[in-house]
Amino acid sequence: MQALFAQLLVGLINGSFYALLSLGLAVIFGMLNIINFAHGALYMMGAFCAYFLLNITGLGYWPALIIAPIIVGIFGMILERTMLQWLAGLDHLYGLLLTFGLALIIQGVFQNYFGSSGLPYSIPDELRGGMNLGFMFLPIYRAWVVIFSLVVCFATWFLIERTRLGAYLRAATENPTLVRAFGINVPRMITLTYGLGVGLAALAGVLSAPINQVRPLMGADLIIVVFAVVVIGGMGSIMGSIVTGFALGVIEGLTKYIYPEASNTVVFVLMVLVLLIKPTGLTGRAA
Repeated sequence: MQALFAQLLVGLINGSFYALLSLGLAVIFGMLNIINFAHGALYMMGAFCAYFLLNITGLGYWPALIIAPIIVGIFGMILERTMLQWLAGLDHLYGLLLTFGLALIIQGVFQNYFGSSGLPYSIPDELRGGMNLGFMFLPIYRAWVVIFSLVVCFATWFLIERTRLGAYLRAATENPTLVRAFGINVPRMITLTYGLGVGLAALAGVLSAPINQVRPLMGADLIIVVFAVVVIGGMGSIMGSIVTGFALGVIEGLTKYIYPEASNTVVFVLMVLVLLIKPTGLTGRAA
C-alpha cells in the first residue's frame, strides 16, 4: 500500500504540472487560436529564471514565484508583438511551425551555454521535511506543489470565466470589431492573454525546479504529454485542461504501480480512445 500511495502522490504532482501547462496552452489556444509549441521551452525558461535570480541576485524561491512568471510573460508578449500577431487569421499550422522553431532556438541557446545536465535548485527551508501520515511519508514541498497548483488553476478559471476582464478577453477574440467599438484596445488584450498563458508555464517551471532540477530540455520531456492532455480535455477548454491534467497524472501514477511498462504510453492510449469516441475532447465543443 505504501508503494501504491507513493506512486499516486508522484502522479498527482505530475498532474499538477500537466494542469498548469495545459491550462496555459488552453488559454492561448482558446483566446488566440495559436497552437503554442514553444510552451515547453518557456516552462524551462521559468525554471532558469528562478535559478538566475538565486545565483545572481540572491533572490530565493518565494520572490521567484512572482518575478520569474512576470519576466517570462514579458518575453512572451514581445514574441507575440513581433512575430505571432502577423499570423492572425491564418491556418493553425503556421503558428505551430513558428512556435516549434522558436522552441528549438530557445532550447538550443540554453543547451549551448548550460549543457544537458541538471542544475540543482534547493527547496526553501519553510517547505523542507515531511509528514508521516501512517500509511505513507508525505514530503511537504510536494504537498505544497499540489495545493498551490490547484489554487492557481481555479483562480485562472475564475478570472477568465467569471469576471468582466475575462468577458472582455473572450469577446476580443470572438468579435474584435464590436469590442473595438466600445473603445477597448484589442491588440493589447490579445498580447496580455498570451503573456498570461506563458506566465503560467513559467510558474510551473519554478515549481518544478526543486523537484526535477533545472535542465535545458526539461520542457521537451513534457510538452508532448501536455498537448495530449489538452486534446483529451478539449482544445481551448479551461476547466477541461485542469481536470484532465490532474486526472491523467493520477492515472499515470496508478499505471506505474500496476503495469510500469505502460506508464509512458497510457496518456496517448487514452487520447486515441477519446478522439475515437468524441473528436472534440471530453469538454470541447464542435466549431
